Amino acid sequence: MILIIDDDFSVTASLALLLKQAGFAAQSAASPQEALQKLAHEKFDLILQDMNFSRRTSGEEGLALLKEIKQLQPHARIILITAWGSIELAVKGVQAGASDFITKPWSNAQLLQAVKTALRLSAVSAEPVQTAITREALDTQHDFSNLVGRAPNFLRVLDLAGRVSATDASVLITGESGTGKELIAEAIHRNSERKTGPFIKVNLGGISATLFESEMFGHVKGAFTDARYDRKGRFELADGGTIFLDEIGDLDLSAQVKMLRVLQDRTYEPLGSSRSRTVDVRVISATNRNLAEMVSRGEFREDLLYRLNLIALHAPPLRERVEDIALLAQHFLQNLGKVYRRPNLILSAKALQWLQQHTWPGNVRQLRHVIERTVLLHSKDVLDAADFVQALTMQPAASDKDTLPAVGSMTLDDVEKAMIEKAMKHHGGNISKVAEALGLSRAALYRRFEKFGITP
Repeated sequence: MILIIDDDFSVTASLALLLKQAGFAAQSAASPQEALQKLAHEKFDLILQDMNFSRRTSGEEGLALLKEIKQLQPHARIILITAWGSIELAVKGVQAGASDFITKPWSNAQLLQAVKTALRLSAVSAEPVQTAITREALDTQHDFSNLVGRAPNFLRVLDLAGRVSATDASVLITGESGTGKELIAEAIHRNSERKTGPFIKVNLGGISATLFESEMFGHVKGAFTDARYDRKGRFELADGGTIFLDEIGDLDLSAQVKMLRVLQDRTYEPLGSSRSRTVDVRVISATNRNLAEMVSRGEFREDLLYRLNLIALHAPPLRERVEDIALLAQHFLQNLGKVYRRPNLILSAKALQWLQQHTWPGNVRQLRHVIERTVLLHSKDVLDAADFVQALTMQPAASDKDTLPAVGSMTLDDVEKAMIEKAMKHHGGNISKVAEALGLSRAALYRRFEKFGITP
C-alpha cells in the first residue's frame, strides 16, 4: 500500500489514478494530521510526501512531518515531492531519512520508475541477511564470473551488488584505484533486467569541460564549426541500458549542474538543439575520491551526491582481503598461460608468500601487471619470489626531473597549443596521427585549430 500526502486534491487524485493504472494500491491524506492518523493504524510500503502544506514554502512543515513519520514507521521508504527550485530542501529531507526525491513537474514515467525502485529496494532490505555469506551461494544466484575472491568483506559487497541489481537504483561505487570498481559495475548490469541493453562506460576524468555537453548529450549538425553531422551523446547511446560514470569526482561544478539535471529529470538537450529528449537509463558511478569531504569544501554538489548514491558500495583495497591474493594470482596466471601459450605456469610456495606479504598500493590492477611482467621476463614454468621482486623493481619510477614549465609562466591554453604544434611538427602535419597521439577525435582537433588560430 502507498500513501500519498498532499494538500492539493488534484495532485493526490492524479497520483492515485496513475498508481492504480500501474497496479499499485494507494490511499491519500490531505494534511500532516490526517497522514499521521493513517500511519498510526496501518503500515505502508511507500510514502509520497509533499513538502509544503500552507502558503509558507520553507518546507519546515514537510521536514517536521518526515521526522514524525520516521518515528512511527522507521523502515518506511519516503519519496519527497518538491519544486525544482527547492532541491536544497529535498537534500535536507534525504538527510532526515527520505530515500529519494522527485521534482515538480514530474513525468509519469519518471515517477513510476522512482516508485518501482523504492519498492524493490524495500523488498531487498526486508530479505533476511545471511549470517555467513558463501561464494557458492552467491554464484548460484548471480553471475559474478569476472570477480574473483572469497574474503568476507568482498563477499558482502557482492551480496549487496547482487541484491540491488534487480532494481533501477542509482549506485555509487567507491574505492581506491585498481580495486575493481568497473568490474562491479559491469556485474550489476549483467545481473539486472537491463542486461540485454547497452553498458556505456564514460571516463569523466578524460572529458574536458569544453567538450562535456557534446560528449555526454551529443550535438546536432551545425552546432559549432566542423559539426558536419548529428552525433549521439553517451546518454543516448545508453538508452535502455546502463551508463557507468567513472571518476565522477573529477567533474567541475558547471558540469555537475548539467549532470544533475539529466539524472533528476532523465531529460537533456543535445548541443545546438532546443528540443528536449528523454532517456531511459540506469546510472552507476564510481570514484576514488571522498565526495563527502568534497561537498564540505564546496567542490561537489550535495544534491548531486544524494542523486548518485541511493545505494553505496565500497570496493575494499587488496591489503584488506589478503586471503584473496592467492586466488587472484592463480586466476591471472591461468589466463596469462592461455594468452602466452604457457599452460604449465605455477607459483612456488615462496612466491605465493611474497605476494601475500606485499602491500599492493595499486591493488588488484598492480598485482595483475606484476604477474604479467614476471611471466614475460622469465621463460621457466615455476615462478619464484625473486622473479616477482625483479618484475616489481621494473615499474616506472617517478622522475626526479620536472619537465613542466614553471608555474605561472604558461596558461593551460598555452600548454595545449604548444603540444598541438609539437605534435604537428612531429607527425609532419598528418591530422589523423596528430589526433591519435593527443587522444582526440579529428573533429575535436579541428576545433582546437580554430580556437588557437593554428593552420593545419
